[in-house]
Amino acid sequence: MRLTADQVVDVLRAAGETTRLRVLALLAVDELSVLELCRILDQSQPRVSRHLKLLAEAGLVERFPDGAWVFYRLASKSPGRSLVRQALDLIAPDDEVVCRDAEQLSAVRSERSAGAQAYFARNADRWNEIRSLYVDEAEVEAAILKAAGQGPFDEFVDLGAGAGRMLTLLGGRAGASLGLDLSQQMLNIARDEVAKAGLTRCELRHGDIFATGLPGGCADLVTVHQVLHYLGDPASAVAEAARLVAQGGLLLIADFAPHDHEFLREAHQHRRLGFSDAEIIAWIEASGLTLESNIALPPASAEGLTVKIWTGRRPAVAQAERTAA
Repeated sequence: MRLTADQVVDVLRAAGETTRLRVLALLAVDELSVLELCRILDQSQPRVSRHLKLLAEAGLVERFPDGAWVFYRLASKSPGRSLVRQALDLIAPDDEVVCRDAEQLSAVRSERSAGAQAYFARNADRWNEIRSLYVDEAEVEAAILKAAGQGPFDEFVDLGAGAGRMLTLLGGRAGASLGLDLSQQMLNIARDEVAKAGLTRCELRHGDIFATGLPGGCADLVTVHQVLHYLGDPASAVAEAARLVAQGGLLLIADFAPHDHEFLREAHQHRRLGFSDAEIIAWIEASGLTLESNIALPPASAEGLTVKIWTGRRPAVAQAERTAA
């Protein structure tokens, strides 16, 4: 989509200020809350909020509330996005201010990660118990089994494997399974659970959901179960998960619907308070997958959380295309 001359000027005006350009450079890397931006930029909240308002009005960033927090990210469909990218590419890699911002962003992300890892270490031995506090796990697992299908799957990959429940639940339908997680405590528990389940062709590996290092199209089934709400950039995690899905294969995402249980941020390191259908479906489709199912599992009590299961399938190559190849 092309812009009018006036629109181009509006975009340039919005981006053409030092603090706002710094904000755009940061949001090109990660979704950030207002308070995180204030800390990184070392500026007051009113000042940062004014800059964000101007960027949002120009269509360069998206504002999305999440419980009591508000996050910002680069607008995914803004016609001015290419101009922003060009402007950011012009910044010298050794620019002092931008490098300092990157260091501060790294510190913020490290604190997030350290908090999450400390939480996982504290709760690794009762992870399934904690998870069961919020929803009927048996009902969720039955829905996951149905959504995943009978298989058989040649290769199954579980990202953010945690205590290994998805591996033990679905591993029997796969020729080989692989679980990745950043927490060694979780991986140790998962190894025990996998061994108890008798899954001999199941590997547990230390790995990053954002950069798995696995080849594209390597798995018939990829699951991301109750992981996205811990992440600062869930869209990138979905993109990486989708990249692993083979032709005709399935991506299954299970997480919470939007909710207002703020205590989960502090008590359980939740970064996001659930996800809307529009958000998840947009990420699935942007990754080249076709939405196949969208399931809601309401809680048994008013205090519980609704679990959502979304699946997306990568179209299979048509027979004519396979023959031609």
